[in-house]
Amino acid sequence: MAVSHATQIARHPYADGSYKKMLIDGQWVDAASGKKFETLNPATGEVLATVAEGDVEDINRAVAAARRAFEGPWGKVRPFERQNLLLKLADLVEKHFEELSQLDTLDMGAPISRTRGNKLRVLGMLRYYAGQATAIHGETIENSLPGEIFSYTLKEPVGVVGAIIPWNGPLGATVWKIGPAIATGCTVVLKPAEEAPLTSLRLGELCMEAGIPAGVVNVVPGYGETAGAALAAHPEVDKVAFTGSHLTGQAIVRASAGNLKRVSLELGGKSPDIVFADADLDAAVPGAAMAVFANSGQICSAGTRLFVESKIYDEFVGRVAEFGKKLNIGNGLDPNTQIGPLVSQQQLERVSGYLDIGQKEGARALAGGARLTEGALSKGYFVPPTVFANVQDNMRIAQEEIFGPVISAISFKDSDDLIRRANATTFGLGSGVWTTNVSKAHQVAKALRAGSVWVNCYQAMDPAVPFGGYKMSGYGRESGKQHVEEYLNVKSVWVKTA
Repeated sequence: MAVSHATQIARHPYADGSYKKMLIDGQWVDAASGKKFETLNPATGEVLATVAEGDVEDINRAVAAARRAFEGPWGKVRPFERQNLLLKLADLVEKHFEELSQLDTLDMGAPISRTRGNKLRVLGMLRYYAGQATAIHGETIENSLPGEIFSYTLKEPVGVVGAIIPWNGPLGATVWKIGPAIATGCTVVLKPAEEAPLTSLRLGELCMEAGIPAGVVNVVPGYGETAGAALAAHPEVDKVAFTGSHLTGQAIVRASAGNLKRVSLELGGKSPDIVFADADLDAAVPGAAMAVFANSGQICSAGTRLFVESKIYDEFVGRVAEFGKKLNIGNGLDPNTQIGPLVSQQQLERVSGYLDIGQKEGARALAGGARLTEGALSKGYFVPPTVFANVQDNMRIAQEEIFGPVISAISFKDSDDLIRRANATTFGLGSGVWTTNVSKAHQVAKALRAGSVWVNCYQAMDPAVPFGGYKMSGYGRESGKQHVEEYLNVKSVWVKTA
């Protein structure tokens, strides 16, 4: 294991320890309560900024502003104008991308190589949604009623959207929520994660600079049990778009019942990543490893259940463990860092708890297995890439989402029984298949109960390709034309012409 150190840079202009207000109705305002909270650098523990802490009254103000905008001038903005605003925002994000990528790294710990590497995807999403803004249309439908009755459909914006995002990729998550809202003519109240709110607030500034009208995009940082819960239950919110844990997702579904608001959910995962003996192992070793170790395992669709055919199990799992041991761990600002810290003390305690559970259950740690505390790493929330061997299907580390850099390696012999075992989870977000047999790849991909199946790769994403889950991993899709449909209502119109 190598330890990276931070490259010395000037204090980030948006993470200089100063106070950040919330964005409501085009104005930067304090919380109604006057409360604030600190956001910390998880690599060093230093205070990056103090942030206004939103609560019920702030959500009320933001939703009222979003409603006024939706029912006012924003409702008259034409598709081309919405497209133009998104293209302006994309240009501003591109201009400031280095600043934004550093801010993501500082606030949630991801290596700068990863946050910089998101540029194509983030800009691609904004420009994809810009294209979709002028591609929204209904259809004419020939009906079978007697007489001359003409029927057609209209696609109309849902209305006010409450968007709640996690901390594991703030820039991408923010764009994933506000992009389709703007494209379809909705308005949005965004509640960023309290662990990493700064990028969302900075993006709010760029929205204003792009000319997006007041009230269309509102950003209210705060805690889930207060601001998030108030947004999910608010009677003037027409839709909630949420990414996060399945437990919070269930609470949001219950909260939505008051006005039967639309809900889309991208929730947790315990994804199977399957390696057959005929796979290209030189490609599968780093592929399977980084399917979990990327972003320190803080990815909902990470391939944390590594199923390996028994005849290559020892060799393959050993190679994955050796790969993990060689990754550079440290402050994300160092371009050489491959594994950064976990986002918070709370997340560190959660992952460390599972490391203890795995060993008590009888799994064997071939790599990692305990928090790193030496030298510069002692001030941050660092857990090394961990590979557990001898894992059984019923172990907690094989069934529960850990959200850390932890692989549970499981052996299989019978390909038919493999599918049952791979699907034997309450989740269904991602999955992987490594094989050189094309027929086998298609057969397994069809049989897996997951929203995405990656064959001989993992975590490939594109703005035009939908992403979402089965089962407890949620419902609804993000990216692709299906994502835009989540923000639209369909109205049927009947006209008797004679």
